[in-house]
Amino acid sequence: MYKIKLVQENPKVGDIQGNLDLAKSYIAEAKGKGLDLIVFSEMFLTGYPPEDLLLREDFLNESERCSLELEELSKEISIIIGCPSREGENIFNSALFYQDGKVVKNYKKQILPNYKEFDEKRYFSKGKSQEIFEDGGLKFGISICEDIWNEDFTNEICNQDIDLLINLSASPFTLDKKNLREEMLCNYFAKYKKPIIYVNQVGGQDELVFDGSSLIVDSKDSVKRLKSFEIDQAVIEIDQSNISTSLKEDQLSKVGDISDIYKALVLGTRDYVQKNNFKGILIGSSGGIDSALTAAIASDALGPEKVNTVMMPFKYTADISVEDAQQLAENLGFTHEVIPISEMFMAFKNSLDDKLEPREFDKTEENLQSRCRGVTLMALSNNLGYLVLTTGNKSEAAVGYSTLYGDTAGGFSVLRDVYKTTVYDLAKYRNSLSKVIPQRIIDREPSAELSEDQKDSDSLPTYDLLDPIIEAYVEDDKTKKEIIDSGFNSDDVKKVIDLINFNEYKRRQVPLGIKISARNFGKDRRYPITNFWKNNI
Repeated sequence: MYKIKLVQENPKVGDIQGNLDLAKSYIAEAKGKGLDLIVFSEMFLTGYPPEDLLLREDFLNESERCSLELEELSKEISIIIGCPSREGENIFNSALFYQDGKVVKNYKKQILPNYKEFDEKRYFSKGKSQEIFEDGGLKFGISICEDIWNEDFTNEICNQDIDLLINLSASPFTLDKKNLREEMLCNYFAKYKKPIIYVNQVGGQDELVFDGSSLIVDSKDSVKRLKSFEIDQAVIEIDQSNISTSLKEDQLSKVGDISDIYKALVLGTRDYVQKNNFKGILIGSSGGIDSALTAAIASDALGPEKVNTVMMPFKYTADISVEDAQQLAENLGFTHEVIPISEMFMAFKNSLDDKLEPREFDKTEENLQSRCRGVTLMALSNNLGYLVLTTGNKSEAAVGYSTLYGDTAGGFSVLRDVYKTTVYDLAKYRNSLSKVIPQRIIDREPSAELSEDQKDSDSLPTYDLLDPIIEAYVEDDKTKKEIIDSGFNSDDVKKVIDLINFNEYKRRQVPLGIKISARNFGKDRRYPITNFWKNNI
């Protein structure tokens, strides 16, 4: 009987000694239980993605020093762990295999992703060999993350004389990723009849969230799953190619399952705040659905004692907005304050009156209100040491429905990659767990409340029309003609695409936020600001 421990953990990027200590604690526990092999995820020692830290000599030296410390620990248990390695001027994304007190083999990742959030060709050289690893009479192949998504690579390694394939991964969450992984691995098993062990990282790293969701695939109809969005571990036992584990089989969540999106946002928020040592967070609470959902996510991520909201009313703020913001705070149990901005607005306005062109009330006064709120939040942030969470969503970011240095002022954007229609779905989902967001917030027509009787629909198509147009243009790269031909009004499509193209300069200046979609604004979509190409087709 051969026993393997799988470790699904949350290593911290750059905390090499801390990640080593974490690995040591799992190894010590495994040795005490008579296990044969312990497997960690991709780039575990450095955390993933380390980005340009890999260009630092001292960073690589520290990683190598810590990797050597694992040799002594492998005298009683074999170890597979991800980390960078060097040969001359080349750096590799490696899986080190420790056995009997030394590194006996170093598998080097061969398929280097270089799209969307991945930049591996910037740092790593390509590995070339597919060796067979052997331990306790068990023969296995090793691959790293993207390797297994390549059919030619997988065909080559699975046609070798191996009993199973082990994949070390750091695969970020997107709406359909969990299902795609499982479908792919099940198809490989059906084709090659080789069990697959898939060990993924979990945790938030800047805008990325890693969902874990590690898998043991030894039957097309019987997949064992580790938890999603949580630290987890599992022990599997192999006896003559039969795999057993105490893990229970359960139903995989459906593509785009709203609970997965919510958990991703909670985990991403928690890790960004905690890993960067912020004392707490601060949110401008408008009585609208975006700020309400942001506050609920923050409360679930950090606890209400770390959440502080501020309502900043002006003459266009409805009484029900003030009431609903207060009710939200009472429901969730966090600190809430009301700071009117009328005097601040008038001070700015009076000092500028003789400098501005005389005209009717327009976006100058609208944006000035928003910037008063931004200044207020940032002053409180400086004073209290709290991180300001902005509350804008992907729909607004796409078309520039925001104020630079106003509602975009802050350090992290929870909803930056969440469409407005999904915001409503998430709010309803959160209320299905316990009703914390006042129903009136969900039912009201959205409004920025920067002018009399203002509604979002005064400036934009309704969100049920706007969001699919944005998705088609931004995520699917559809042409204007293709979008119109799919059934959308030509004037709406032209207006939305023009707004998306024009507002690239705004998106470059807003805080990073959690990625959940196939293509977010940021690393995934890098369009030039000064851009004379027009989509006129």
